[in-house]
Amino acid sequence: MAVMVGQKAPDFRLPTTKNLETLDHVAQLSDYRGKWLVLFFYPLDFTFV
Repeated sequence: MAVMVGQKAPDFRLPTTKNLETLDHVAQLSDYRGKWLVLFFYPLDFTFV
């Protein structure tokens, strides 16, 4: 699903590494409501050649 500039981002839930001791923190879009947020995804860093 593509999201264009100016459109609202779809709601999401995903695991993060925010808690480095347990690695079990889950982030969701609603955690950032009312705040500026930049989502950046660059899959080429994790692509095997």
